[in-house]
This record gives sequence, structure tokens and C-alpha cells, in this order.
Amino acid sequence: MNIKLRLIVMNFLQYAIWGAWLISLGAYLGGGLKFSGVQIGSFFATMGIASLFMPGVMGVIADRWIPAQKLLGICHLIAGLFLFLAAPQTEYATLYTYVLLSVMFYMPTIALSNSVAYTSLTSCGLETVKSFPPIRVWGTVGFIVSMIAVDLIRIDGVQLSKTSYQLYFSAILSLVLGIYAFTLPNCPINKESENATFIDKMGLRAFALFKHRQMAVFFLFSMCLGIALQITNAFANDYLTNYFGNIPKFAGTFGVEHANILISLSQMSETLCILLIPFFLKRYGIKIVMLISMVAWVLRFALLGAGDPGSGVWMLILSMLIYGVAFDFFNISGSLYVEKVTRPAIRSSAQGVFMIMTNGFGAFIGSYAAGKVVDMVGWPNSWYVFAGYSLIVAFLFMIFFQYKHDRAEG
Repeated sequence: MNIKLRLIVMNFLQYAIWGAWLISLGAYLGGGLKFSGVQIGSFFATMGIASLFMPGVMGVIADRWIPAQKLLGICHLIAGLFLFLAAPQTEYATLYTYVLLSVMFYMPTIALSNSVAYTSLTSCGLETVKSFPPIRVWGTVGFIVSMIAVDLIRIDGVQLSKTSYQLYFSAILSLVLGIYAFTLPNCPINKESENATFIDKMGLRAFALFKHRQMAVFFLFSMCLGIALQITNAFANDYLTNYFGNIPKFAGTFGVEHANILISLSQMSETLCILLIPFFLKRYGIKIVMLISMVAWVLRFALLGAGDPGSGVWMLILSMLIYGVAFDFFNISGSLYVEKVTRPAIRSSAQGVFMIMTNGFGAFIGSYAAGKVVDMVGWPNSWYVFAGYSLIVAFLFMIFFQYKHDRAEG
């Protein structure tokens, strides 16, 4: 099989595993299991916990002891096993523990799958910058297909997205990729890495960038935006399915019955908005592009609060389409900012710090804080609280962040 096709299959499955439960789990937890907002948020905070250290630990193992493609397979097999154990659980503590353990082994596979792709393409003499993006986009396709599948597939007349079967579905995909990963091209262990210090291997040296004001401010706002990232992942489906589903005039509407499909417009928008970034960066610069992202988060949340699955469905659709701007404009332009202002020796580590602040600390704080807001304020007013928070972050960012071209030495 052609190497590009093999890597497309890997990326498709990599993100299909995530798409099977990431968007729909909140609705099952809030509807089927009647968990509180904080309890729902805690499940999405597991990704923040795992992102703080597991990718670094697995990176060290892949560098020194186990080839990346084999470690990718091992992690998916273990993650899939824990999902199988999680699926039949209905008690909070047990279900949370198994999901946390599964996520601990899933999150590192995102970096590992990228490493396998880069190594495989390079060994075949292909340019990664040109060849990888068309391969990676199939990951987003896999995520969307999986979202739609758990929405449409029914067991005993009930959608997978509303039951624990979504976890079984994800577990099966994880086991399939776990086995498939062992057939991928070998990624040689890097013997030179043995001479590097543990601090360098874990990417901790880049934390010295916090002593530079412009980088400290940037990373702080990265965390603030990371807080917003998991809010709709955790609560959008629960909101559409359970809140509106209990209102007679909205029961049976498309947005209630097929919330996953409606939300999948967000991922479709994300794919398309990537193409707009080069134009906006060239025309307006990094600071304005990141500010646009923050304003987009304000609109994303406000439209969710104002819309409904009936006559106001257009606002829900617009909120989904805006997600692409909200997510991509900060994540990608932020990554490019780190690329420009850090020296090559710590560039990869600096990108790791960016991810830790957004997907680690930001996701962890945001998931719990959002759950607390939902419990205290309820729907739909919680969306306005989130919109207000995003507006404050945007205003402070406009005042305090100054883009400079100076290199930041770590």
C-alpha cells in the first residue's frame, strides 16, 4: 500500500477515535447518568491533566527505547482497553477513573502519530511541509465521520451518542488502530537523544521564556483561550439534547435529535478556515488575527445562548460556523508566533509550552470552571457568562499584548 494512503488511514482512525465521544459524551453524562455540571466538566479536564506530562513522557520513551509506531500501537491498545472497562460503568468515581486512564494513553498518540508520519515521509524522500497537510486533513474527516456515525447508528432504537455505546465504538476503533500501528514503517530510535538532559527531553527548558514579558503575556493569554476551548466540547451537546429536549416545542427538532450532526458543522468550518489564515496574517498581522479569534469566541458563546433549535436555529448554525475562526485563528497563528520569536534550539520545546498552556492548564481550569458556572447559573445564561469572559480576555489582550519581532532567548 502507498505510504501516503497508509498514513491517511492512520490519521483517519486517530481522530475518529476521539470524534466518537468527545462531542457527545457530555449529553450522555448529563442526560443518561444525570451528572452535575462540575462532574461533566471533570471528564473533559482529564485531557488537560494528561496534556501536562504524558506527551513528554511518551516522547522520551519513543526517543530512547520503543520505536514510535510500536509505542503508538501500545498506547492505543491500552487506551481502548480502558474505554471498554469504562463503558458499562454508571457510578461517577469508577467511570471517571477509567476515562482518565484511557485519556492518559490517548493524548500522547496525537504527537506520536505526527512523529510516525514525519519519519515515514522523510524516509521515502517526501517533503513533509508539502505532503503532511493533505494527509492530516483526513484526521478531521475521520473526526466528523465518527461524530455523524454515533449520531445516526442506533441500538435498540437509541442513538449511540446518547448511550455508553459511544465508548464501545471508540474502543473498537482504538484497538483497530492499535493493531494497525504495528504494520507502519519503523521509526528508528534516536541514539543521540541519550546525551540530552531530562530537562531538554521533557521540553522544560523552554519555560525560561516566561522571564520575557512578551512571551509571558502571550502564554498567559494562551491559557485564557485554552479555558474556552473545552467549554463547547463538554456542554454543547448536553445543552442541545437535554435542555432543549425537555422543552415540548423543541422536542423532536433536528438540533435536538441530531445534535452531533449540527455540531459537526464546527469541525467542517475548522477545516475551511485554515485556508483563510495566510490571507489574514498577510493583511492584518498576528496580533489582529489572534484578536479576531477572541471576538469569534464571544460570538460563538453568545449565539449559542440566543439561538434555539426552532426558529432560532440559524443562530446555532452561525455559532458552529464561527467556531472555525475562533479555534484556528488563535491556535495556528499562535503557533506561528512562537515559531517566529523563539530561537531554533528551543523552538520545539516552546511549541510544547504553548500546547501545555492551552490544552493542559487552560483545558483543566476551563472544564471545571465551566461546570461550576453551569451548576450555578444554568442554561442558557451560562453561555452569556462565557461570552462575557471571552470579551474581557479580548479587551485585555488588545491592551497588554504587543507583537515584537525580537527573538526570545530561553
